[in-house]
Amino acid sequence: MILGHIEEAVEAGARRGKACRQIGLDPTTLQRWRRKGVGDDGRAGPKTAPGNRLGPAERQKVLQTACSPEFRDLSPKQIVPRLADRGEYVASESTFYRVLREERMLTRRGRARAPQRRSRPAPKMATGPRQVWSWDITYLPGTARGSFFFLYTVMDVWSRKIVAAQVHDREWEGHASALVRQACADESVEHGQVTLHSDNGGPMKGATMLATLQALGVVPSFSRPRVSDDNPYSEALFRTLKYRPDYPTGRFGSLEAAESWVEGFVRWYNREHLHSGVGFVTPEDRHQGRHRRILEARRTVFDRARMRHPERWGRRSIRRMDPVDLVTLNPEPGQESEAA
Repeated sequence: MILGHIEEAVEAGARRGKACRQIGLDPTTLQRWRRKGVGDDGRAGPKTAPGNRLGPAERQKVLQTACSPEFRDLSPKQIVPRLADRGEYVASESTFYRVLREERMLTRRGRARAPQRRSRPAPKMATGPRQVWSWDITYLPGTARGSFFFLYTVMDVWSRKIVAAQVHDREWEGHASALVRQACADESVEHGQVTLHSDNGGPMKGATMLATLQALGVVPSFSRPRVSDDNPYSEALFRTLKYRPDYPTGRFGSLEAAESWVEGFVRWYNREHLHSGVGFVTPEDRHQGRHRRILEARRTVFDRARMRHPERWGRRSIRRMDPVDLVTLNPEPGQESEAA
């Protein structure tokens, strides 16, 4: 019967190896049975019962102990040592787990909610500016040890331009709301045009912030809890910021000093920094659509140099000059190479 089921699955289009694994059978075992002319499942199983198996009374004792009022809210890892402290031994932790699993009683104990599986955010694709934004907050060293200023930034994922940046002395959803309003006003964003991605912090998911996004027609998107890779563009921006040569080695003397430094950084990042993720053009040039002309002119320079001395150039010597038309935030595993 087992071999018949495998053949039915293969005729229906399943792969033979996968069908074998579904019933716990190795494909080579199936081949050996066929050579020997075995008509059906050749697995005989154990001929004798294990000598160390629990008896009916012992098995019932395990169930009664685990379900007793004293232990019903505790896991076997808690039950076994508590019994041992009283000089009692009923069974090992693994035996408790096995018996409870066989009786379909291995559920989460206590009042704690069972762990929830969080699916990765859906991919967000941008083919131009003002389609997908990413925003986050990072710490800046404050005036004293243990004190901090907070830098709020909104970045356009397609162009990598910082469309809004503010420095405050605390994390607050009101500041985040004002930041998004400023960004939408400066970029003349229309209702329903932009998706704004962030992590799960309080300022990101506060009622004031969500109400602001709804009023502006901005679609919210959130990372999985404690998964920084779901918001990579903002994280990469903060790394660039904190590794700048002029980033203070000590502390910012005041909030005004932090604001002044951030203003200079934003100006440099948007107008001077050649960003590797968008073909080594500045975010401002890409945001304004000037990047195609720049890349085409750059290609012409390289082609002329190659024509003068072709022997000095290999097949991969010319940097990629094609504009990056599609940028994907949180691509699916199969899309990662394409997005890169």
